[in-house]
Amino acid sequence: MVIIEPSILSADFAHLGEAAKEAEAAGVKAIQIDVMDGRFVPNINFGPGVVASLRPLVKITLDVHLMIVEPERSLTMFTEAGADRIIVHQEACINVHRALESIRELGIEAGVTINPGTPLSTIEEVLDLADLVQIMTVNPGFGGQKFIHSQIDKIRRLRQMLDERNSRALIAVDGGIDTETAPLVVNAGATVLVAGSSIYNSSGTVAQNVNALFKSIR
Repeated sequence: MVIIEPSILSADFAHLGEAAKEAEAAGVKAIQIDVMDGRFVPNINFGPGVVASLRPLVKITLDVHLMIVEPERSLTMFTEAGADRIIVHQEACINVHRALESIRELGIEAGVTINPGTPLSTIEEVLDLADLVQIMTVNPGFGGQKFIHSQIDKIRRLRQMLDERNSRALIAVDGGIDTETAPLVVNAGATVLVAGSSIYNSSGTVAQNVNALFKSIR
């Protein structure tokens, strides 16, 4: 079953609570909260306070994507704020193996993600520690970017690597996901579609846009 996970990075920052509740009402199982530090990526946005504010408003999974340097230093505070899963970038970790172990020790799910220019070989040795592996199909830092089609083969190869290990880890794809690209990544083996601007926009309600994405992959 494919999971659609709205990214509130594309929502109206003045109404994040409403955006999260709209997503839950639309029937999604999780939302992704992108955290940027102005160093690993150019922008600066959310912190643990946002996670703590959203936690009592919805029952769905809060998936915190840390686009920050040395994410190991922030794992406890985001867990205490209410994160159900924390995703760290391989490129940002001093020791990605230790980071994933630390997340698991905190009692929540662990995810690892890699940028378009990063090879799968850099995370091959930590796949067994990941509940979710996320492939970035844009360079992180901004919403609304164009999908990088060269990453489809990476998704396909990741699917094969996980199947060879009999892994139950989810494959998430983040960046440029819409009704045209969603079928491509699902066919390649993705199971979680992280979508921002295709869900939070003025052309339709969150429920309508979520439904359009589901229809595109059926």
